[in-house]
Amino acid sequence: MVATTLQALSGSFSGLSARLGHSSTAVPPVGHFSNSSLAAFEQLIADYLPLDQAQQVRRAYYYSEQAHYGQTRRSGEPYVSHPLAVASILARMHMDAQSLMAALLHDVIEDTGVNKEDIGAQFGEEVAELVDGVSKLTHVEFDSVELRQAENFQKMTLAMAKDIRVILVKLADRLHNMRTLGVLNREKVKRIAGETLDIYAPIAMRLGMNEVRMEFEDLGLKALYPMRARRLEAARKAASGNRKQLVDQIKDQLTQTLAREGLAATVIGREKHLFSIYSKMKAKRKSFSEVMDIFAFRLIVDSVDDCYRALGMVHSLYKPVPGEFKTTLLSLKPMATNLCTRF
Repeated sequence: MVATTLQALSGSFSGLSARLGHSSTAVPPVGHFSNSSLAAFEQLIADYLPLDQAQQVRRAYYYSEQAHYGQTRRSGEPYVSHPLAVASILARMHMDAQSLMAALLHDVIEDTGVNKEDIGAQFGEEVAELVDGVSKLTHVEFDSVELRQAENFQKMTLAMAKDIRVILVKLADRLHNMRTLGVLNREKVKRIAGETLDIYAPIAMRLGMNEVRMEFEDLGLKALYPMRARRLEAARKAASGNRKQLVDQIKDQLTQTLAREGLAATVIGREKHLFSIYSKMKAKRKSFSEVMDIFAFRLIVDSVDDCYRALGMVHSLYKPVPGEFKTTLLSLKPMATNLCTRF
């Protein structure tokens, strides 16, 4: 019923993870635009940015508001509510001031009379390059899943080599668009949701942005198959019972056992998200009642040797399911150092 991943820290994206506030919980949704939304954003940036940088970000907001004056979203909200929401997502990750300014200005080149040179003159070349990079990625379109997966990853990799913040702004842009799909027609919803699952969720995974990836996947599932998602959610709630208590109980038992054996480890427990359960049901052609691993626990340790030691401790506590053990410890792929067992 429980899947446990024992992952040795590879450190490949450790700097990025720290920069993104990777230890935080899921990125909370941004509400409808209002003065309170702007006030909440200002509070977010005041909590970690120096005053002079926060003032520059505020100036970028008012510049964006003026550039988008008279434009509205499909929901009827002022268009500036979208870049503000995108910047708020990044602010919750404690991204730098240039990234926030780029997020606030990311649509002005495409949708207004403002050009790259104007942005550079007002906010500096660094911000102008970020905004231009996001605008270029916005125009990437593909006719097939194969082209999307191959060519888009190449373009994203090239953008990453120049400045990874371009990708982060684009991911936040897509995340807010996914949260606000309800006002679009069915065909557009299916196209955007499919593109998100094919392109953006895998990119978030590669960057170690797990909470963003999971939200992409769950929103994509709900958009493409709303009835399946509702039924699966109802079945999961009925089967899980007191989920938080069960997760906390197993997490405490694992933590105490590892500490008793003198093994330093971080233990993370969670309930698997809808898309993960749905994908397993589809791949293995199983009903929900036949899917065993609704919960997952991750034990993060410092070395490959500690990985195997932790695995032995887990198996001493819980009986493993035969045939449900796999390892990528010998893989040459970055960040692919883990053991997985089910019990």
